[in-house]
Amino acid sequence: IESQPFLEAIRQFAIEVGRSNCLFIHVTLVPYLACSHEHKSKPTQHSVKELLSIGIQPDIIVLRSEKAVGEEIKKKIALFCNVAENCVIENLDLPLLYAVPLALREEKLDDIVCKRLGLDTPGPDLGDWITMVHTAMSLTESVTVAIVGKYVGLRDAYLSVAEALTHGGFGNKVKVNIKWVDSETVEDENVGEIFSEVDGILVPGGFGQRGIEGMIRAVRYARENGVPFLGICLGMQLALIEFARSVLGLADANSAEFDPQSTNHVIDLMPEQRGVVQLGGT
Repeated sequence: IESQPFLEAIRQFAIEVGRSNCLFIHVTLVPYLACSHEHKSKPTQHSVKELLSIGIQPDIIVLRSEKAVGEEIKKKIALFCNVAENCVIENLDLPLLYAVPLALREEKLDDIVCKRLGLDTPGPDLGDWITMVHTAMSLTESVTVAIVGKYVGLRDAYLSVAEALTHGGFGNKVKVNIKWVDSETVEDENVGEIFSEVDGILVPGGFGQRGIEGMIRAVRYARENGVPFLGICLGMQLALIEFARSVLGLADANSAEFDPQSTNHVIDLMPEQRGVVQLGGT
């Protein structure tokens, strides 16, 4: 039900811009039944039928599957979903996300899209991308980086940070293993045990006071033990607070956001933020 407004919007959009200027690509799951060693195309047929019932005819169908689908299934889907055979594209599970564009290129998806839209474009130069994928799939060395945050229970909250670390690993020819650390679990008694085997510590952004003392303990461990550290937004603020407390001797150093009563605000709120009381999920 929640998708209906969006489906209706693209149906109307196709009418407004003209069918030759619009392309519908339907990504669908083709489950593989290990017990019978076969793929099932019925879910795809039913989903296309539902789209047709609201006025959307897919031009291209992309089949997601864990195993190779095979030409017979592709022909069957093309026949019963009213799509040209070459417009049924296989998209298998791959060990590396960044190999997917190369696999779709092998299926000629880009050529089909450009041809359908009447775009006369030169072929892409994928040399650098291919090199990156080959490098990423042949890494032999690894490092471990701890991400210390308060939202590690929902790791998608730090997805961009995790992906950036992965990309940095590609550039340095190492695999980056991430150790997720809930900042609320970091105490003086266990901080050494938690971080003893990591090669770097990263404290990302966040809101509110919850969990910040654990992050500060992580910052102090990194500084005192020479562990490479990166603080992003909140993480950099806490690095400053930790330095002020431990090195400058300002025991109550804090941010005006966390402790308005502190006499040593080394971080202050921007004027436009002083009246804001609800942050994060709000």
